[in-house]
Parts: sequence; C-alpha cells; structure tokens
Amino acid sequence: MSLLVVGDDGVARCAWATSAPDYVAYHDDEWGRRVRGERELFERLTLESFQSGLSWLTILRKREAFRAAFVGFEPDAVAAFGATDVERLMGDASIVRNRRKIEAAVTNARAVVELRADGGLEALIDTFPPAAHERPTTVADVVGSSDESTALAKELKRRGFAHVGPTTCYSLMQACGYVNDHAAGCVAGDAIERLAG
Repeated sequence: MSLLVVGDDGVARCAWATSAPDYVAYHDDEWGRRVRGERELFERLTLESFQSGLSWLTILRKREAFRAAFVGFEPDAVAAFGATDVERLMGDASIVRNRRKIEAAVTNARAVVELRADGGLEALIDTFPPAAHERPTTVADVVGSSDESTALAKELKRRGFAHVGPTTCYSLMQACGYVNDHAAGCVAGDAIERLAG
C-alpha cells in the first residue's frame, strides 16, 4: 500500500488525506505545521484525546461544534466547568458524547492553568523534542508513538492530565509540527521541510 497518492490536481499527498475534501484542506493547510500558544495547543490536545478510537474525519467535521461547546478552548473557561456543564455536554449531539473524554477535557484545562506557574503547556511540550527521523516511505515506517511521546504522556499525567497516552501525544506532535510525518514526496511535507530549512 502506497503512502502517497497523486490527486486529480496533479499534487502528491499523503494517502490518508485524499478521501474527503475536509481531509485535503486539513492536510494541506494544517497538519504538520507548527502550532504555538496555550489555547491552540489545548484545543489540539483535546481534539486528539476525543479522536481516540474514532476517525479523525469525525472529529474534524465536528471541530466548530467542539469549539462552541468548549468556549473556544479557553483553558480558564473550561477549567471552571462543573457537573452541570458535563451533563450539558453529554446532551450535545453536535460533539462526541463520551463522559470520560469530556471530564478529561475539564481536568486537562485545570492542569493547563496550573502549568502556567512552570512556564506553560507549550514550554512543557517543547522539553520533549522528537529525535530526527526520515519521513515515512512505506507502511512499515509509520509509527504510532515514540520514546518522546511516551515520556511526554508520562509527564502530562504526572502534572494531572487525563486521557493522554503515548499515541495521543504522538498524534499531537504530528499535528502540531513537532515531527514531520508527511510521506516522503508529499507536497505539504516538502513545504514544511523547506520552511524548517
């Protein structure tokens, strides 16, 4: 199975990104590009956590609903959620209604707020830089976690975060540009490499 697909537009992309227009836009404009800022990283961490066990396309298509439900992913606002808010979200059909994941989002918002005293979420993630590696060329090259994502997950849990395992942390690293896992030859991955320079 090839990791690369050339679309009708003549552009070579990661094969996973070609099944729907939503995927193509996300792949071309967001995935693997560096994300900075507390709110932005909290949003991505929350969405990656909700994605666990589901298709990313499901989460992507509900992204605006998630933003509305979680007050734009402002950590202070989500940290203030209580039992009534959890029940409200459990009744919101526009998002993924999983109590464990909803409660984890609230727990994680509180942990993000606490992290400010030690430099913040971005600074913490930055302390686990992925080792240099080649972009994948075959299915065998694709990994779901790394030593760094395992260490990050362990540290996040130590800091009070929930529902953040090594796979979720690796997905966060991929999505937020800490690691370039676009397939070798993918136009978006090549552009990221040029920017990193």
